[in-house]
Formats: sequence, structure tokens, C-alpha cells
Amino acid sequence: MAAEGEYESILCVKPDVNVYRIPPRATNRGYRAADWKLDAPDWSGRMRITAKGKVAFIKLEDKVSGELFAQAPVHEYPGIAVETVSDSSRYFVLRIQDDNGRSAFIGVGFGDRGDAFDFNVALQDHFKWVKQENEISKNAQLGDSGPKLDLGFKEGQTITLNIGQGKKRDKPRPQGTGGFGLLPPPPGGKIAPPPSSGSSNHNTVPQTGGTATACLLELDSSNSNTVVQSSPSSDLWGDFSAPASPRSLPPAAPRPQNSTNWIQF
Repeated sequence: MAAEGEYESILCVKPDVNVYRIPPRATNRGYRAADWKLDAPDWSGRMRITAKGKVAFIKLEDKVSGELFAQAPVHEYPGIAVETVSDSSRYFVLRIQDDNGRSAFIGVGFGDRGDAFDFNVALQDHFKWVKQENEISKNAQLGDSGPKLDLGFKEGQTITLNIGQGKKRDKPRPQGTGGFGLLPPPPGGKIAPPPSSGSSNHNTVPQTGGTATACLLELDSSNSNTVVQSSPSSDLWGDFSAPASPRSLPPAAPRPQNSTNWIQF
């Protein structure tokens, strides 16, 4: 029985339900609604399912006055207090009890299949909650009886905390724009100066006045009357002038063969 201090909650209410007298079950194959007088119910009224603690109560009441006709206490579901029939999902068999403890089996049926579904689900949800409560209380009892974990300090036990002594992190190296480092300088060598405005019009014949000494030495060594022309590579500024295209330079004018201007040896 439920405890005195527990409150009563309503699980489901169905306004239309029929009650039938059922014959004794002859075999163990279950009840069949076809054996009842479905067209002539023995009583019609309202069904109200309540719960007090872990016990559910199916109460059959009058629609107008609310007077109790019969009730069936349910301690487990499915169980002997509520049974289904083998030939329909809208009819059930209830075991009702009075205050003196006497019990009897009656048949109940719903006109709508949805009402039968709600009746079934209300009982299932309640006893699912009862099962969870039993597991919680069982685990609590096992936890109290088991050894407790002692996390306290033993006598003379100490701990040491190192605060603010973490490893120093290396500072990230600065990077240039776009995430790339600075490029190294180019290797050593001669750097050509920017071309002048008149560098593209190299059509004049290079002067040969600065090579007179070389010509005299050549004449002395060979004892000849011919004059040796200086090569373009003997120009001291050849490394710093922009190279001209071979097509843009006209052919060099031939040097006069008259050697009267030079001293003969």
C-alpha cells in the first residue's frame, strides 16, 4: 500500500469506457473479447488513472456524479492486474478489489483505438519511472555500504606548488610583408649603371686618340709601316657602357693607310 504522506497524481482520464462481465477463462490461451457481449455492456462511465507513490490505480467512476464504481490497484505492468485480450487492442481485463480485499475480473473496452493507446502508454510511463527510482535507490545503498574514498591529507603530508616558474617562450622572429624574411644582398660583382638617354643611339665611331701609345709600341716591336687598329675591348669604359645591338652599329670606317703622320723607325 502507498504511504500516508504521499500525494496522488492523475496520469490519464478517459470520459467513455464500457464494462463487461466476462466468463471464466477455460484455457491458458488468454481472454478473447469475442466471447463477451460487446453490444450490451453491463456498465458505462469514466475511467481515471491515478498514481500514489509507486502504485497506480485504475478508477471507474460515474460520468455525472463522479461516484466510484470500482478500482483496480496496479503494482506492476504488464501483470495480473491488467491483461490484454488476444483478438483486439481496444479491450482489456482488469482485476478490481474492494476495501475488504475481495477481487474480481471484469472486461473494459474503449470505443476509440486512440483511447486504448493512451491508457496503455500512461501505465508504461509510470512503471518506467518506478523502475528508474528503484535503480537510483539501489545504487545509493551500494554506495553507502562500499568503502569511501579518502582524499584528505595524511599526518605530516605536504605538497609543493610552483607558481610563476614556467618555461620562457621564445619570441617569434619578425617577418617581412607577406610573411617572408628579408632577402640577402646580391653577390659581389660589377653593377652596370643605368643607361643614359643617348645610350640607344650608339652610331658614332669610338675615338682612338687614347690608343696612340699602344700603336707606337706595336710599330716598334714589328718594325712595320702599318698601323694596328685597337679592338673595342681596349676601351677603358667598355665595362660600364650598355652593350649596343650589333644591328644598330654601322661598320667601322677603315683607318687610312698613309703613315706620313707617324715617325718611321
